[in-house]
Amino acid sequence: MEKIILETVPVNPDATDEAGELLHYLAECSGTCILTGQHTQTNPMEERAYIKEVTGCYPKVVGFEMLSYSGNINWEDASEACLTEVKENQNTMETALKLAKTQDIIVTICFHWFSPIGGRDKAFYTEHTDIDAERVLISGTPEEKAFYRDLESIGKELRVFQDAHIPVLWRPFHEVEGTWFWWGAKGGRVAAELYRKMYRYFVDELKLNHLLWVWSSPTKEAFPGDEFVDVIGWDIYLPEKEATDYKKQYEELTANTTKHKVAALTEVGYNPDVAMLSESHVPWAYYMTWSKEFILEENYNTKEELRGLYDNPYSVKL
Repeated sequence: MEKIILETVPVNPDATDEAGELLHYLAECSGTCILTGQHTQTNPMEERAYIKEVTGCYPKVVGFEMLSYSGNINWEDASEACLTEVKENQNTMETALKLAKTQDIIVTICFHWFSPIGGRDKAFYTEHTDIDAERVLISGTPEEKAFYRDLESIGKELRVFQDAHIPVLWRPFHEVEGTWFWWGAKGGRVAAELYRKMYRYFVDELKLNHLLWVWSSPTKEAFPGDEFVDVIGWDIYLPEKEATDYKKQYEELTANTTKHKVAALTEVGYNPDVAMLSESHVPWAYYMTWSKEFILEENYNTKEELRGLYDNPYSVKL
């Protein structure tokens, strides 16, 4: 593919040296290799252990979840499935910090945010909350106050990584090409405003300078703008298995957002075909396989395919 000059300076003008070095590294990898990645659902990180058992290697990029840190979890009116998911995700930031201090991993964090106000059960889903995301954008509303209340507590959790000089790929408000999450229920324009509102609070008020900002949606109307995004991504779950380098999706993503940012497969069900990537050099910096059955069972990615991916010199392991 045509070599594109990627931006290697973080959008936050006060970004830490570590954040700048990480972005530069991701840009260097783009089109020359791909970083292996795996989301972990629980503190034992069984997905990561499984990959080590099958391939002999650990993934370079490790994904963690902050849903249990939501400030408005309705414990009394939650299903057993909801409570199980929350409990499985408790203390994930401690796990991430410990791992990042002891191993040369790259940390990426997402946030299935239980709506800051209203809602029951898994209230990150639109169907489980009556929050109006547009009202978060109105100064002084209860929705806006709850939004900032949650961000203050989330910011404290993220700050421990800054204090430890660990950069973080921070991926909020993902998948707003659909309306299944409350932050995307009012469409891409509102979601982009929510993202920018978070960015300004985290950067200008809380001085969280170790974050690289990852935008994970392929739709044009939702893109927050080059000045707010370090990495563009897409969560891709193909309807059926195929060998792919996700070139078609890369071209759609960059056409609708920007061509000069590092690009990543921020979630996948089926792993990319690394042999195809080594030929096409589609510049995905990393991929992130989703958790549980997407990796622990062979319906999506078989052990043989996993070994082939990790054995290929084009893939970067820990």
